[in-house]
Amino acid sequence: MNIAVVGTGYVGLVTGTCFAEMGNHVTCVDIDANKVEKMRNSIIPIYEPHLDVLFERNIKQGRLQFTTNLEEAVKDATIIFLALPTPPGEDGSADLSYVLGVSAQLGRLIRDYKIVINKSTVPVGTAEKVREAIAKTCTVHFDVISNPEFLREGYAVDDFMKPDRVVIGTRSEVAKKVMSDLYAPFVRQGNPIYFMDERSAELTKYAANAFLATKITFMNEVSNLCEKVGANVDAIRIGIGSDSRIGKRFLFAGIGYGGSCFPKDVQALYRTSQDYNYDFKILSSVMEVNETHSISAFDPEAMENVKRTIGEVIHYANDPYEAAQGADAILIATEWALFRTPDFDKLKESMKEKVIFDGRNLYDLQRMAELGFYYNSMGRETVSPQIPAFS
Repeated sequence: MNIAVVGTGYVGLVTGTCFAEMGNHVTCVDIDANKVEKMRNSIIPIYEPHLDVLFERNIKQGRLQFTTNLEEAVKDATIIFLALPTPPGEDGSADLSYVLGVSAQLGRLIRDYKIVINKSTVPVGTAEKVREAIAKTCTVHFDVISNPEFLREGYAVDDFMKPDRVVIGTRSEVAKKVMSDLYAPFVRQGNPIYFMDERSAELTKYAANAFLATKITFMNEVSNLCEKVGANVDAIRIGIGSDSRIGKRFLFAGIGYGGSCFPKDVQALYRTSQDYNYDFKILSSVMEVNETHSISAFDPEAMENVKRTIGEVIHYANDPYEAAQGADAILIATEWALFRTPDFDKLKESMKEKVIFDGRNLYDLQRMAELGFYYNSMGRETVSPQIPAFS
């Protein structure tokens, strides 16, 4: 089949490369000319185990191509995947501007039957919005369907090539037949393709990630209780994970869920529930608990660059005291002048525990002892008025 993939981020590149590996002709589109030129020269822009081998092989064999020209990519394609970013807005809702912007362009370019597929994680009702955006200027028949991805970073190639399941949201019999043929090589071992309506498919992705985030959050709450009653959360994890109804995965206690998907998907699902006047109490609690475990960071210069690199996986504070609010400990990793002379009384009021790990040796040991801090710096005596009792 001839396939166009719009967007060469993590999802788009894995999707395009894996479909090419199965013999399809794939053209990937990106607006970044420099990135496209590098990919044409077999320079892969992301790291994912095993992806580089497939990437190079399919470029050499002519099945995987790259362009900045959307019209060129979709002209001969029967299938058009939209793998575009849907970053969270200030209210937690998914920003659909990239998806709908490309959809509007497709309306002017589609001249024969196409299947337009939302591969991005998008809120309920997005397929309808994409259909409306295309239909404004398109005069031929087309279908818009939902086909959410379930890829884990570090295992994305295996997840795509051997999926647990394939979820496809469409009520079009023509689209069902095309998608069945497209995914047939990936489900030869009998793993299912689930067909459902578009809205159910869209919600399936959010529900899956929200449930896993809830599972992680539950174990973090159990961990907090373990510290109070003197139990061992690792033993409990093994004890409940052996129950087939619960399963062993996503039961590790830690500092909260993060990554590129869980935080934004939980927020987006909660925002959707609010849009439909439903109080999703469990998700509200999940986000509240996770906030108490999330890293809060402040840097007067680097935060925008950090956001572009890792996204919204941590909380970005407006000043050092906001970052310290409710913290069990502060880690100092750089020596900006404003970190050298903080208001220690204000810090003590903000923090849950008076603990500082100093990677820059900013403070005097005697002064920290007088202030009552547990103070661990580099190559110096540790000031330890008492061992902090973390809660």
